[in-house]
Amino acid sequence: MATPAMEKTTWRSRWRIHDECLTLPYFLGLLAIRTERSLPPLPPAERSLRDKLCSGIIEYGILGLLVFSPLPAASVHEWSILLIELTTLLLVAAYVLMKHKPPVNQSLSRSLRGPKILFIGFFLFLVVQIIPLPASLVRILSPASHRFRALYASGPGEPGFMSFSIVPSYTFQEALELLSYFLIGLLVLRTITHRRQILRLVSVLLGMGVFQAFYGLFELSSKSPRLLFYKKIYGLEDVTGTFVNRNHLSGYLEMVIALALGLIISRIGVFSFSRLSRREKLLRLSEKGLSMNILFGLGVVLMAMAIIFSHSRSGTVVLVLEFLLFLGLVGLFSEFSSDYRKRIRTFLRALFFLIIILSVGLGIDATLKRFALDDLLEERRPMYWAHAVRMFRQYPLLGTGLGTFNALAPPFEGPAGPVSIGHAHNDYLEYASELGASGFALLFGGILSLTIISWRVWRTRRHPEVKGLALGGIVSLTGILLHSLTDFNLHIPANMLLFSVVLSVTLVTVFYRKETAAQERR
Repeated sequence: MATPAMEKTTWRSRWRIHDECLTLPYFLGLLAIRTERSLPPLPPAERSLRDKLCSGIIEYGILGLLVFSPLPAASVHEWSILLIELTTLLLVAAYVLMKHKPPVNQSLSRSLRGPKILFIGFFLFLVVQIIPLPASLVRILSPASHRFRALYASGPGEPGFMSFSIVPSYTFQEALELLSYFLIGLLVLRTITHRRQILRLVSVLLGMGVFQAFYGLFELSSKSPRLLFYKKIYGLEDVTGTFVNRNHLSGYLEMVIALALGLIISRIGVFSFSRLSRREKLLRLSEKGLSMNILFGLGVVLMAMAIIFSHSRSGTVVLVLEFLLFLGLVGLFSEFSSDYRKRIRTFLRALFFLIIILSVGLGIDATLKRFALDDLLEERRPMYWAHAVRMFRQYPLLGTGLGTFNALAPPFEGPAGPVSIGHAHNDYLEYASELGASGFALLFGGILSLTIISWRVWRTRRHPEVKGLALGGIVSLTGILLHSLTDFNLHIPANMLLFSVVLSVTLVTVFYRKETAAQERR
């Protein structure tokens, strides 16, 4: 099992790298996107060369980040995080330089007003956590922070000013990282507006998921396994792809598998079959590329096998739940006769059981052993969760400061002696302890509101391609949010970046209208 030190390196050296150099451009970029008033959109043929160049830089820059971020050990190292932040800054600059911004769906813009307020409030909250405030105010609002800062003050006597965060530099660096993911998601909402862009993005993610699965299974048989650029030290008997931790590879593949299944359903046109005759159904299957759908299905099987051979218990459970969600939602919201619903459920069951049969035949027993009672009792997660709960009780309103969980985490006794923990192995508890009730409500209130908006709009859509693609995004988000109950996927850069993109592209998809397609053909 990977140590927390391998999962996320310390912020101390990053503080020297960043300093103030990224702060002002980042927030100016955010302000520009928030307040700009673009000129009326033009047809693609009339757009200037600068606009076309900037649009290409943004789209392929986002795709490049999605390809790059999982490769260097899921981007947990300082240099890769810095590269993501600098690239995000470049993409924001390209958007600001565009004279005529891409048209944005007005219904989508109206729906985002509430979540937008929550996210802006969240980043303002982080500023409040970081900036020095009068010690008397800190003592009133967060007595534990006041005691901690006073105890470790460098000079004699009580300092006149202090921050709510117990380590402001950690909070500042983590805030910049979260701001990068937020800006990438915002750029997806503003620039990924056409069908071909959505399909291109999903196809790239499917390719990356298949690569991770194939590479992980290949390295499993290697005598000297590697994480692409690094020697593999932990989890030598587990499929981890280019990730350090098997659970984080599982979290990544869970999101991609759901998108792949949604793509297959949309290509087949499952949600429109009830309106077609038998001959039209056969023509639809042949027109939609049966061979490509088979390849996509094999890709899903390969990724599912990688999750099973990663021996991740949470990953295996979430994988099963995702298939059950697809079975249930397709059955409930399709317009088929009962006969066709049975056939669709039979197809999805066949795909699911094919994965199970192949896995059992090749050796799923190692995964099943990890569900044994002895293994569960040896887990240290309950201790980590209890510590996070204690932190939240001591800092209930404003938290200890984003990114400061490991600063207060006591060392736990391991096989080789005391081991410090970097994460709570539960994203919700860790964010709650660091942000307090106020910051946690703003952050997850924004995320959940966007997810609920996607679900409510999806239920009303009738377009079969939109319905299938968006279903993949909704199941993808549901899977990773469930997995976050037992791990820290949303603290891993590659997975958090993917989560932000999936959340945004799902919103774009559910609000997609045919009018946009007319602009594509101009």
